Amino acid sequence: MISEFRSRFRLRHLRLGLVGVSLVVLVVLEGLNAPHPAMAAATMVSGVVCLAALAVPERRFLPCAIGSAAVSCALTFTEAQLSERPPNTPGMVELIALLLLITRAVRRCPPLRAVGLAMGPALAAVVLPLRIEVWDDHLKNLIAVIAVCAVPFMVLVGLCLRLYDTLREREREAIRQSQRLEHARELHDFVAHHVTAIVAQTKAARFTAAAGHTQSPEDLDRMLAQIERAGSQALGSMRAMVSSLRDHTGAATTRPTGDPAGLNGLRGLRGLCDLTQEFSEVGPSAELILAPEVADRPLPPGITTTVHRVVQESLTNVRKHATGAGRIEVRIGVRPGDPERLEVSVVDDGQGGASPAAERSAEGSGYGLIGLAERVEKANGRITAGPRDDGGWHVLAVLPLAKVAPDTASARVTQDEATQDDATPDDATPDDATPDKKAPAEVTLGKAAPNVASSG
Repeated sequence: MISEFRSRFRLRHLRLGLVGVSLVVLVVLEGLNAPHPAMAAATMVSGVVCLAALAVPERRFLPCAIGSAAVSCALTFTEAQLSERPPNTPGMVELIALLLLITRAVRRCPPLRAVGLAMGPALAAVVLPLRIEVWDDHLKNLIAVIAVCAVPFMVLVGLCLRLYDTLREREREAIRQSQRLEHARELHDFVAHHVTAIVAQTKAARFTAAAGHTQSPEDLDRMLAQIERAGSQALGSMRAMVSSLRDHTGAATTRPTGDPAGLNGLRGLRGLCDLTQEFSEVGPSAELILAPEVADRPLPPGITTTVHRVVQESLTNVRKHATGAGRIEVRIGVRPGDPERLEVSVVDDGQGGASPAAERSAEGSGYGLIGLAERVEKANGRITAGPRDDGGWHVLAVLPLAKVAPDTASARVTQDEATQDDATPDDATPDDATPDKKAPAEVTLGKAAPNVASSG
């Protein structure tokens, strides 16, 4: 990529060099039209100075523009006093360069400086035809055209280019801001989720030790393994995000660890089962109720990802703020009375939602709900979050359900079922579950599974 950039850079400079040489040749040819060698040399120097003022960097443009206008005016007024002057051309290349200096000044300089800076080249361009030998009505018409048409037109071009630069810079800034917000949401959704799990497990170990309870080596090993897994997932998420930031060509295929929109995106809303199971292993029991009409319905990747983010952030906030929560209900289904809307509801029975400290924490100290609201609004949905009257916290998101072609839907469901068949042993039964773990989340998926329950 660097070599390609260098080759383009060299090709651009080569083109600019060829254009510059061509213009200098034209200036020399116009200078040869002068009757005296000294006048010819002065005309060439004035034309080259005006061309050079167009090519200088921004930091040197002000003195170079003023100097080139002064040189041009001085040469014009000097030749106007002579009896012998060029018979044909006063220096058309120099005239074009002066007009372009007006455009550049209006485009690049601040308003007040642009007005003062453009007056010099404008005056030099208007009086430039006085270098011609014959002063007649044609000369007066030429001066009038330059003053009335050419100079205002170049000012208008400069204003248009200035407006274009402003709009383009605003667009670039909006894109950069959107990218920053997207990266901030991704980092918060994944890294904060895993780090919160680590903190919760560490606090549980310290609380158990402070209470005087002796933990068996198996319990310690299980807890440390969970901490190690959460830390590895957080590092994987950070590594994937850094990779996407460093290499823009891989941003489309690089997803943070555990992202449901990545390799497991074909599972759709079924991937929420893993999320709630993982949460239940180290926290209160989470019950997932997935309505049959949306379990196997193909959804746009953006909607699927948004649903996962809503559930993930809600469970993370439960782990952080819901003191004494014993049960979390995650319910996903079609909104009653509106079949084209998907409703995502996460409810807990903890005490954090009713406490003023928790309300302040949710409203003022974190960016989770802010980023979640931005993500839901981007999907043309809406989200509300707040304490319940009987205690606990309720997060409700309503998202649009886009229609997908039947062929795409059947292909997606077939691929999903094939993936599940490959991942599930033929002899697997509900009795194969490990007895010492908590009951996994209940899910309505429309087909039998060890952790499946009906919502109807």
